Amino acid sequence: MTETPSRLQKPATSPEQFDQSIPLTAERLLTNRRPEPSSGWRRLVWQLSGHRYLPPESSAEVERRKLIAQAQTPVASGHHRIAVMSLKGGVGKTTTTAALGNTLASLRGDRVIAIDANPDRGTLGLKVKSETAATIRTLLAEAEHIVRYADARAFTSQSPARLEVLASDTDPAVSEAFAADDYRTVAGLIERYYSICITDCGTGLLHGAMGATLDMADQIVLVSLVAVDGANSAAATLDWLTAHGHADLVKNAIVVLNAVEERCDVDVDLLEQHFSARCRTVIRVPYDPHLKEGAEVDLLRLRPTTAGAYLRLAAAAGQAFSLRSDRGH
Repeated sequence: MTETPSRLQKPATSPEQFDQSIPLTAERLLTNRRPEPSSGWRRLVWQLSGHRYLPPESSAEVERRKLIAQAQTPVASGHHRIAVMSLKGGVGKTTTTAALGNTLASLRGDRVIAIDANPDRGTLGLKVKSETAATIRTLLAEAEHIVRYADARAFTSQSPARLEVLASDTDPAVSEAFAADDYRTVAGLIERYYSICITDCGTGLLHGAMGATLDMADQIVLVSLVAVDGANSAAATLDWLTAHGHADLVKNAIVVLNAVEERCDVDVDLLEQHFSARCRTVIRVPYDPHLKEGAEVDLLRLRPTTAGAYLRLAAAAGQAFSLRSDRGH
C-alpha cells in the first residue's frame, strides 16, 4: 500500500536557517510594492516583461535598503544631538557636517538642522545656498521672540535635500564671544522644532562652547585625515575626551577617515583597526572632486562611492536614534 504523504510536512529548510528578525512588511511580501529598479539588468528585465516580473534584489541593493532604514530610525527621545569634531583644521569636518546632514535630511520626514559653533569664522554657511543674512548671533538676540517653527526658520538657509543650516558670524571678533551659555540657549531653541541637530564644532577643545556641546551631545563624529598627523590628532582627541569625563562618547563615537587627496600611501586598514578598537564604528570617505571644490555640498554631484560612504555614516548615526538619552536634556 502506497503511503499518502502528509499535508503538513516539515519544510526542507529549517526555520533556524532564516533570519527571523526580518519584518514581514507589505513591501517585502507584495511584489507590487517592491521598489522599481532604477538601473541595470533588473530594470531591463522588468521593462521587457511588461512590468510583470521583478527580479530579486541584489545583495548590494538589499544592503542599501537596510542602511536607509537605519538612517530613518525614529528619534526615541524626540531630539538627538550629534557633535562633529576634530582637533586639527582642514580635515573636512565642516564638509562632513554638511554631507551627513544632507543625507539624513534627504531620507527622513522630520527636520534636520546643522549649526556652526566654530569660535572663529566658520564656513558651514558656505555649504548651502544662502537664504538669509541671519546668523547664530542674531538668533540669540531674538531668542525671546521665537515661539514657533516659522520664527526659527527665518534664521536658517535650506539645501535642496531639506537640510537647514544656521550659520555663524563672519567676523572672528564677534564669533569669539559665543560661549557655553549661548550654545545652551541655541540648543534649547533648536530642540523645540527639530528632531536632529548636527553641530559643527571648532578645532579647539577648550573654547567656551565646546564644553556645553560635549555635555549635551548624544554622540560624536570624529573626523580624521587619512594621514599620519591627522590620525595622531584624532587619537589625541579621543585621549582627551576619555580623560575629561566623556568616555561614553568615545565608546559610541563614529570615526570618519576622510581622504582629501586622490592618492595616499597611508595604510588605511591599519588606521581603521586602531579606531575600531576604541570607537563604535569607522567610516571611510574616499576622495571626491566635488567636495574638493569647498563650495555647496550637492549630493547629486557626489561619486557613487562617496554617496555610499555618507549613507553608511548616516546609517551608523541612525543606529543611536532609537536610544533614549538624558545627556543635557
